[in-house]
Amino acid sequence: MANKILAVLEQREGTIKKVSFEVASTAAKLSKELNLDVEAVVAGAEVSNINEVSKYGISKLVHFKNSELNNYSSSAYADVFSGYASEVGATYIFVGNTAFGNDLAPRLSVKLNSGCVVDCINLTVESGEVIATRPIYAGKSNLKTKLNSDVKIFTIRPNIFKAELSDAGSFSVDVKEVSNPNLKSKVVAYKKSEGKLDVAEADIIVSGGRGMKGPENFNLLESLADVLGAAVGASRAVVDAGWRPHREQVGQTGKTVSPTLYVACGISGAIQHLAGMSTSKYIVAINKDKDAPIFSVADYGIAGDLFEVLPVLTEEIKKIKS
Repeated sequence: MANKILAVLEQREGTIKKVSFEVASTAAKLSKELNLDVEAVVAGAEVSNINEVSKYGISKLVHFKNSELNNYSSSAYADVFSGYASEVGATYIFVGNTAFGNDLAPRLSVKLNSGCVVDCINLTVESGEVIATRPIYAGKSNLKTKLNSDVKIFTIRPNIFKAELSDAGSFSVDVKEVSNPNLKSKVVAYKKSEGKLDVAEADIIVSGGRGMKGPENFNLLESLADVLGAAVGASRAVVDAGWRPHREQVGQTGKTVSPTLYVACGISGAIQHLAGMSTSKYIVAINKDKDAPIFSVADYGIAGDLFEVLPVLTEEIKKIKS
């Protein structure tokens, strides 16, 4: 019988990630509509910001603790979370649609014999059931889905579901020591560019496409990004050409982003790219082709030579901020 919702939280190097607060808030909100109990679960060693979860409607968090679990292990995490879900009779499980969630969710689905809907952009409750909406056909259309399995798993797109503050009253952390975790597979280390923001978590993104004409011109975007406090993104064509690393790729085969501000420079607006950024709150497009598809989704557009526009734009923003 349905009696529990689990919000699976992602931690990286001992810190719970931003998307997990969105997951916790969403799970807490839906628990009220479904009249079910809700808990958050996290695996790892020491977690520095664990108490912040209480701000988003969660009254209980279960911490599966072991020093070997500080880095993600698909085998161990799947065993720990699926075992606990079965123990407490969890019917709904929510996790962020990140590399972590996309790897973990299908593994939980197999272990729990559950249905799974990935990359949800909306979740509603209708007749006591969660209805998930996800994009299909590279973002051209949306599909509403209801799962009929006993256990239902959903991954939610980052930056779509707002992490709303909600007082859950008392908050408790139940630490469960994990002995002999199944470390058949394990992340050994994370490598990241020092001082550079991750496009998946940035509130402002400045992206470049083939119109940048070469990797040597991305310094123009980096200068603008520095002034705005933004992350630098790239289209697939740019990444395929080797101009920028894959971690910066925005689009259907890269990272899906929903920042407050997305500045597209020299990006024509292929449907695969639009699928990854069209939900941004404000979109600014700079392209010399006034008929480029990117202008169809832009809130503000500049039809001009980006090599002339970007230096002026950067200097004007500097003046304003000073």
